[in-house]
Amino acid sequence: MPLHSLTPLPHGAYLGLWRLAETADELLPLLPYPTVYQALYPAGRDPTRAAQWAAGRLLLHALLPNLTATPATLANDSNGRPYFPALPHYAVSLSHSGEWVAGLVSPQGRVGIDVELIRGKAQKLASRFLSEAERADAGDDAAKYSLYWSAKETLYKLHSRRGLVFKEQLLLDPFWLREAGELTAHLLLENSRSQHQLTYLRPAPGYVLTYCVELMNLE
Repeated sequence: MPLHSLTPLPHGAYLGLWRLAETADELLPLLPYPTVYQALYPAGRDPTRAAQWAAGRLLLHALLPNLTATPATLANDSNGRPYFPALPHYAVSLSHSGEWVAGLVSPQGRVGIDVELIRGKAQKLASRFLSEAERADAGDDAAKYSLYWSAKETLYKLHSRRGLVFKEQLLLDPFWLREAGELTAHLLLENSRSQHQLTYLRPAPGYVLTYCVELMNLE
């Protein structure tokens, strides 16, 4: 079972990474609470997405004992956001891309995480999700385009509000791309503006990951 890492973060949060090498058929029998998850299993998904779904739940159940002994199953709210109904104050976020699955759990506040395979698609679609200033900063760097996309996905999950315009309401300050670092992001709403600090890293060659843990609403 290729559970890659479980990493403690400040304020009691935990980040987990799973390097996917199994099929859904191999992963599903490993899930706890089989009756619950059999009912929630998204039948009809392609094999890769089905395996990512199962690995994500196994990853969160590997993270949870580091924070609590309370038994809990994972569900999704009306916006598709994962949560533990038995732990209403816990914040949860999941992401998957290619062979990597990432999860983040915090006993308080709110969280967001996103992992992305670096590919040319992000650059081709840049005009849809990046401002002119962000596109100028990314230049011709495919990794930077994917990191911009990942950071905006993390901020979107953190805020959990549908209908946001990525190129106008989710904005990032220019940055130098390194193996790991911090990004400053801004959320622009109709009557408010908030600033958020995101962390990024490269979990493996060809991938980028961003995450954020916030203990209070900064809006």
